[in-house]
Amino acid sequence: MPPYLLHFAQAHEDFRRPEIDALAALEGVALTWVDYDPACPFATVDLASDAAAAALVRRSILVKHAYALWDAADDYDALHAAVRANPGNRNAPFMDASFKFVVETFNTTKSMPEKVAIINSFAYMAFRGVIDLKTPDATLGVLEAWTPPHDPDHRMTRVYFGLLVATGDRRAIDRYNLKRRAYLGTTSMDPELSLIMANMAHVKPGALVYDPFVGTGSFLVTAAHFGGVTVGSDIDGRQIRGTGKGSARSTDAPGSVSVHSNIAQYGCADRVLDCLVFDLAHHPWRNARPFLDAIVTDPPYGVRAGAKKIGGEKWRPAGVSPDASRKHAPSHGQGRFPATVPYDLDAVMADLTDFAARSLVVGGRLSYWLPTVKAEYAPEDVPLHPALRLVANSEQPFGQWSRRLITIEKVRDWEPGMHVSGSGLLGAKLESMGSAALDAFSSANSSDPATTVASTKKPGHKGFRESYFNFGADNNRRDP
Repeated sequence: MPPYLLHFAQAHEDFRRPEIDALAALEGVALTWVDYDPACPFATVDLASDAAAAALVRRSILVKHAYALWDAADDYDALHAAVRANPGNRNAPFMDASFKFVVETFNTTKSMPEKVAIINSFAYMAFRGVIDLKTPDATLGVLEAWTPPHDPDHRMTRVYFGLLVATGDRRAIDRYNLKRRAYLGTTSMDPELSLIMANMAHVKPGALVYDPFVGTGSFLVTAAHFGGVTVGSDIDGRQIRGTGKGSARSTDAPGSVSVHSNIAQYGCADRVLDCLVFDLAHHPWRNARPFLDAIVTDPPYGVRAGAKKIGGEKWRPAGVSPDASRKHAPSHGQGRFPATVPYDLDAVMADLTDFAARSLVVGGRLSYWLPTVKAEYAPEDVPLHPALRLVANSEQPFGQWSRRLITIEKVRDWEPGMHVSGSGLLGAKLESMGSAALDAFSSANSSDPATTVASTKKPGHKGFRESYFNFGADNNRRDP
């Protein structure tokens, strides 16, 4: 297979290869990684054809451009020698076409006169067509990789030359820019990451996509961008309706904007079914058969918005039974709101993983964020299940903590006796299972070795809220 060069954006380095691997699987593109360094935005891959390259990156959020790699070398002398030695039939189709050259660099900058000099050094190729800087028939790229600027031996390490064959979908990031979004909440997800998650989850036209912690609906619109049919739910209907605290913008009156404002703004009403009010721990979905193609979500960490689930009974007058108390409508006239209790993060993850194992079709994917304390994190913290396979685990660091984009694929049908496992996490489920706990523990440990429970380790996400707010206290604390 011929070589191609992927030019990545300078963002989210740990997400680059997982996104491309996910898109290769989604598009059915045979892909071989030849030269990949997370510290460099240029990666060489083998693909079958220009059409395969276009299919691979057409919806990528992290790839800027894909080039048919004509030649590469450590310096310009070697590059020009390779270009001159190559048979002329490679560029023959473009001899009379309109064209332009682009020069891209990493870890250095080039002035316009320097770029022009580089372009002119290829004059021996003798293209006869006109130069068209806006809509050329052919775009030829010269891409330089350098050592870091602070390196004492700051120098160019590689220069690539090739023909532009495809462009990624980075324009979608600006389309869903939060600054221009009609309804914005404190937990609204960055559009770049939302779109990457849709790619990781294999969202495609007609796929049924669910967000069980929908909030302000960020994932509904970005999944709909790729043609997914979306539905969301949340225990807090005020977030959906924009009432209560409402929008994160102080200029928006409560109830003046809502999730449906965003749906209308982006013209995706035909791809958003609705938003429902319930919690994942007491969901009304029937488990008779799998029905979801993808689950894309950002569970609450308890920092900006605490996780809650239905539990307990609201206060009722003495002598009034629970059944009778349900007949007493609150004075605000908006119906009865069930009492809620805290929903510990590891229990949230256990319920989410179990729900995915039951509700996804085989081949369906779950993509979600897992917050973790760096000093306490270990790979076995990620909740697993005998019916699910871990596809990718990518980190977005934030000092002492990070959040990890976890992508899991369903590989077999759910069966009774299957249970979630993971470091310290199974215990959260066993506590509420009573006599079934022993069977659950045996099931988790007798499955694939990758799902074996590490029973003593505290997972990096357990008690995350308390750890998060202690970071600042620890930084400010001085020894006596």
